[in-house]
This record gives sequence, structure tokens and C-alpha cells, in this order.
Amino acid sequence: MQRFGLLGESLKHSYSPIIHAGFGDYEYKLYEKRPEELDLFFTQGEFDGLNVTIPHKTAVLKYCSSMSEAARTIGSVNTIIKQNDGTYYGDNTDYFGFLYLLKKTGIDIKGEKVLILGSGGSSLTVRAVLKDEGAGQITVISRNGTDNYNNIRSHSDTVMIVNTTPVGMYPHNGVSPIEDLSCFKKCKIVIDLIYNPCITQLMFQAESCGIPSVSGLSMLVAQAKRSAEHFLRSDIHDAKIEELTAKINEQTQNIILIGMPGCGKSTTGKLLAKKMNKKFADTDSIIEEKTGKTAAEIITKDGEEAFRKLETEALKELCKQSSIIIATGGGAVTRPENLNIMRQNGKIVYLEREISQLPTAGRPLSEKDGLENLAAKRIPLYEKWSDITIESITPEKAAKEIIKQA
Repeated sequence: MQRFGLLGESLKHSYSPIIHAGFGDYEYKLYEKRPEELDLFFTQGEFDGLNVTIPHKTAVLKYCSSMSEAARTIGSVNTIIKQNDGTYYGDNTDYFGFLYLLKKTGIDIKGEKVLILGSGGSSLTVRAVLKDEGAGQITVISRNGTDNYNNIRSHSDTVMIVNTTPVGMYPHNGVSPIEDLSCFKKCKIVIDLIYNPCITQLMFQAESCGIPSVSGLSMLVAQAKRSAEHFLRSDIHDAKIEELTAKINEQTQNIILIGMPGCGKSTTGKLLAKKMNKKFADTDSIIEEKTGKTAAEIITKDGEEAFRKLETEALKELCKQSSIIIATGGGAVTRPENLNIMRQNGKIVYLEREISQLPTAGRPLSEKDGLENLAAKRIPLYEKWSDITIESITPEKAAKEIIKQA
């Protein structure tokens, strides 16, 4: 069996093995190597081909005795093939990947001003594609360059923003390379090459400003398709890109269960996780493990606000991960910041149950405020936040319906 893989420094977040499993029947490993380990790695050469990611895309140039015109022009390699004579051929399949993503946006950038965040290997590729597609002024924002994050507002007339930096990428979710997008009144699209999380903080900022945005997942799959064509030495239809993109979204997305206390979130969540072969997590249980106190004890002794802060921290840790079924506390929707925390990698499901069927014993807020009052405050939020509403009659029925609709 042919041996391929991904070369990088930190690869725990990578979707590449899932993608390449869909393109062909070949071995695909993750090779985590520091820069100082590259010489030995290429000398041993125990592989037939590689994909290359951060931070090695330019460092591997010296190991390639021949390369494509795109790789030579851009000065960055992300696909390497071992030739019959033992030498290495380098290509930049990111070029095809970004071009595919750019075309998918439907934005015509001929003569338009484009802002690129970051000056690394991915930035070089994006610049090459934009230049070839006839973009007008292409400005690269870097930390120490003439055009930097301190004077970025001077480029507020840009039509497209492309983030090529790793800022906001898992596990450092929730941060953005730009503090404020509100000045970019002419911007038609924000492209964030990050694909994990699915919705980055930069994309949330764009949404709040009414600017469409897209992640780098389609680019990742598209460049992998071109790499697989090198690996297999055969053509693959472009339709496979969208097929695998949808498959990855399905496999990696979280499902976050919200609803009134006692509506069956934990029971349904455990059953759903088993059926979907995903992990299960309960924010109340995470908090109890961390503090040694139950949710009821914290709310009774320390107050609801203290509990809500702990709940938000638990959600931040859980929701930045992938492929988890998450049961939340009934009041998680009372903190607005929790909405995007949940949305970044998942679909929100509201488990709806008749108030008369909800238990109150051992639930201090239900006992204190009364279910009717609690429901009046929270149900509008459940309905507003949810992507799907499921009637929670029994856990089995609810789980089946979630699988059907999610």
C-alpha cells in the first residue's frame, strides 16, 4: 500500500485523514515534526508523498529537486511526491484550493481592492491567485510591515478580506486578527482560511456587520483533491469536493441540546451520542467535576451568576471541540455570549416539552421562580437560538428525530 501523510508541527486539529480516506485507498499518517527534524525526516524518506502545512511550506522547498510552476512562482510547497529516482517533486495545490473557494463565493474581484491578513506561506498563494484573477490593489497586512494592524482602517475601502493567519484557529478559538470590521463598509466578503472552528470569531464579526463570510474548509478539501490526483496519478471529479465537504461537516459538527430543566437533555444526549458514534458531555457534570459541587449547590450557596460564569467556561471548552453531543443547563441561553460559543462548531437543538411534564424537585430556580415564570423568560430564547426544534416525548423518539433533521 502506498504511504502518504501530512507534515506539520501541530496536527491534532487536522481533518486531512478523514478527507483523504474519501479520495482513495492509501495509508495516510500525520507527521508532527519540528523545523530542526526536517533534515532527518526527508533523509529517511519513508513515504511516497506528503501534504505540508504550517510552518513548513517554505522550509521544504530545499528538499524538492523539481517543482511545479505554481510552487516556484509562489515560493511555497504544500504537496510533495517522491519520484522513482528517490528525489522529491513539489507542487502548490493550495493554489487550486483557493481558486476553487474564490470561484465558489461568486465575487468578481477584477480591478477590486483586496486585503490579505498575514504574510506567510498561505498569503503567498492567495496573492498569486488574486493577481492571476485580475484583482486591483492587493494589500498585505502584517504585524511589522508598513501596512499593519495599527493602520488597517486606512484600507476601509477594500472589497474582500482574506485571513491567512492562524489567529482564531483551534484550540485558540474566540479571538480575531482584527478588532473591528465596522469600518469596512464596501466589503462584500470575508474569507477565513481557518476551517476549525467552523465559524471563527472573524466570521462572527463579519456577520454582525452584515458581511457574508466563508471558512477555508472547501479550500482544504479542494487542495486535497488535487494532492490525491498526484498521489493516485489519476483525475478526480470536482463534484467529490462538495461531497466530502458535506461529509466532514456532518462528522465533525457538535449537537448542542438546549431546553427547560428536566426536558430530557442529558438522557437524550447520551442516547444520541451512542447512535451517532460521538462523545457526550454535560455542562452540569463538567462543572461538578471541576468544583466538587452540583449545579443546585452552587446556585443555592453562591448564587445563579456564579454558576452561569462556570457554565460559560465549560461551554467554551466543550464547544471548541468537534463531534460532541452537549447537554446544556436550562439557563445557558440567559447569557448572550453563549450563543456564538455554541454556534462555532455546532447545531443547536431545542428539546421542547410540555411545562406540566417538567420536574422541579432538586432544581432551585424552578422551585424559586416557578416553572411558568421561568418558561416565559426562557422559551423565547430557546426558539430564537435553535436551529432545530424537537418535541421531547421520549428520549428514543427525540434522538431519532434529531438524527433525521441534523
